Amino acid sequence: MLGYALKEWAVICRALAEGRQAILIRKGGIAEDTENFQLEHKRFWLLPTYVHQQRGGIKPEALLLLDETAAERPPAGTIRLTHFAEVPGIYHVHDLPPALLIDRLHVWSQETVRQRFAYRRPGLYVLPVRVYRAVQAFEIPDDPRYAGCRSWVELDRELPTEGATPVLHDDAFRDVLRTLDTILNPTALT
Repeated sequence: MLGYALKEWAVICRALAEGRQAILIRKGGIAEDTENFQLEHKRFWLLPTYVHQQRGGIKPEALLLLDETAAERPPAGTIRLTHFAEVPGIYHVHDLPPALLIDRLHVWSQETVRQRFAYRRPGLYVLPVRVYRAVQAFEIPDDPRYAGCRSWVELDRELPTEGATPVLHDDAFRDVLRTLDTILNPTALT
């Protein structure tokens, strides 16, 4: 059972759900108490948001994914939760070149990575995420508490996770972790 969700662009949630990426790049929401992203929960639902995502924010090869995500958007006032994630660790990246070197692991544009890196103070957080497909989709009512530029939301109730299946096989996820360790290890947090 999980009762917390992390807000992320809907197109990124879709890329995670399809195994096109297994990382999140975070800076922190404008409405958060601190300037830095805080990993408040190591297991959480992926809550797709449509507010800030933009065509220029992702790579050209992911534009079809963006269009498909928009076409399958749930009705107004409804949030659809289909996947949850587990975070085995976190990297705090202090220099831009390593952040750009992980380009093959995600669908954000390099400009988006640069903007996130430079926002407020230089640096960003990279989270490898093991994504799981829930047995069923959960449609919950949108709530004003979920609005705003914040990363985390507490759901009205916990939702079951039993029987979920990982999106990536163990070997594929281990490969993502090895790649991150190779490129980002000097900046790793434990």
